[in-house]
Amino acid sequence: MTTSYFTSPQGRRLAFRHNPASTGKLTFVWMCGFKSDISGNKVLRLEDWANRTGHGILAFDYSGHGQSDGAFEDGTVSQWRDDALAAIDSQADGPLVIVGSSMGGWMALLAALARPDRVKGLVLIAPAPDFTEKLMWPEFSPEAQAEIMEHGFTLRPSDYDEPYTITRALIEDGRQWQILDKPIGFDGPVRILQGMQDSDVPWTHAARLVDALTASDLTITLIKDGDHRLSREQDIARLFATCDEVAATLT
Repeated sequence: MTTSYFTSPQGRRLAFRHNPASTGKLTFVWMCGFKSDISGNKVLRLEDWANRTGHGILAFDYSGHGQSDGAFEDGTVSQWRDDALAAIDSQADGPLVIVGSSMGGWMALLAALARPDRVKGLVLIAPAPDFTEKLMWPEFSPEAQAEIMEHGFTLRPSDYDEPYTITRALIEDGRQWQILDKPIGFDGPVRILQGMQDSDVPWTHAARLVDALTASDLTITLIKDGDHRLSREQDIARLFATCDEVAATLT
């Protein structure tokens, strides 16, 4: 699939790939994780699955990620939510199933709340709603917290890449988008895949999300030896089977 670009209502030039759905099929939307992009293995494999099954597929890079314009350090939850809504509003037609990985799970939930008439199902992989406040902020030492508040940023080590710049704007903006502290109204099918060896998003965080979601058709699969990425062949096969199940439920 060819990468194209569109300009969001906020004036940001965002990279995306899209293949429309066949008649009677759904469009699956991939929402990446924090500092991830649409060059990753899971999204490429999901595109292959969609092409084989006739479902549509849309994948995009948030601003400051991948091939989209902007600096990662300038990003906030508000900005990335706007990017997600701009992508589904302008680049995808018909009913949607959002597949969100890590931070993409938060974006998927925010999109479902903002576009209830469009988003019919959710597949969430190690979902990390509220992660800036409930996962990231408590992990910072008092010195790092002070550095963020006084100097505007700190550097957070990463297992996957160079250290992340975590800004005061990201932390403070994320607080207004917290959703785990009250019921999350969504009535479509929800499937959660969560590794129990995940060092970034503990499985208890996903369990908290299960409690908050109002959906009755909700299943969480705990993978005892699974890590955060869930990108092994057996994990990819499980993702395909989960998407097949959700599609069968909705069509």
